[in-house]
Amino acid sequence: MLFFFFFLAMPVTVTRTTITTTTTSSSSNVVGSPRALTQPLGLLRLLQLISTCVAFSLVASVAAWTGPMGNWAMFTWCFCFAVTLIILIVELGGLQARFPLSWRNFPITYACYAALFCLSSSIIYPTTYVQFMAHGRTRDHAIAATTFSCIACLAYATEVAWTRARPGEITGYMATVPGLLKVFETFVACIIFAFLSEPFLYQQKPALEWCVAVYAICFILAAVTILLNLGDCTNMLPIPFPTFLSGLALLSVLLYATAIVLWPLYQFDQRYGGHPRRASDSSCTYTHPHSVCYWDRRLAVAILTGVNLLAYLCDLVYSARLVFVKV
Repeated sequence: MLFFFFFLAMPVTVTRTTITTTTTSSSSNVVGSPRALTQPLGLLRLLQLISTCVAFSLVASVAAWTGPMGNWAMFTWCFCFAVTLIILIVELGGLQARFPLSWRNFPITYACYAALFCLSSSIIYPTTYVQFMAHGRTRDHAIAATTFSCIACLAYATEVAWTRARPGEITGYMATVPGLLKVFETFVACIIFAFLSEPFLYQQKPALEWCVAVYAICFILAAVTILLNLGDCTNMLPIPFPTFLSGLALLSVLLYATAIVLWPLYQFDQRYGGHPRRASDSSCTYTHPHSVCYWDRRLAVAILTGVNLLAYLCDLVYSARLVFVKV
């Protein structure tokens, strides 16, 4: 999670509509040519393609995925393989202009999501699935798949580091720190929703239902921001895009500030019907390989609420500092 805070304290110039770059004749010849695969970024994407392909192939060959955790890992590797293949095809064919989404925003947005997806699979799959497997060929394949998942995560993170906005560079919004934070915020919100899959955790208590509403509202607003940039539709807003971003970040900070107080208070304070100790939760008295007990879910949501609040605070600071230039 510290990956997204690595690029702080960098002024960036962003354009809402166009991007200007300086290229050499050699780089222009690479576009739409097999030589694109010999460039550093092309080789990195080949590594992403191969590592995700090997990961899901190893697991599929021994049917080593069962339950929601195994299904999530398999989905992650297959999805990342498919989208990376599409990106390589577009690059090789020089089809960026025909791609339905903004090409200056899409690859880095996808690479950021893919890094987070593979990171989650590299943690969840071995801790909730592999460690409960008996020693043998199936377990060996699962361990090898986890290794290739880690390699894929590093490859995607490297692409984000290579293609992110540099100081003074004119680029797309999603390549900036606030853009990458939007990806991180939506990803964390999705994890929160996964832990809240049991309505029992928040129903019958208006304060907890409000917290769930906060997570949903902030997720939708951040997702809309990402979609506006991917579709190059930011100039369709009735207000200037920088004003929209600052207002959105401020609203999200205020909403999450209420959730960071109410969620732990009503989940862990005995005066409000909470469970202060893990031992008091009967669902935690036994260990099931593919499930998380209710108390652990409550704790995870509380921690992730704090993480997302910090992300939104950083987002607010950078949205206020970001310099937008219409080219």
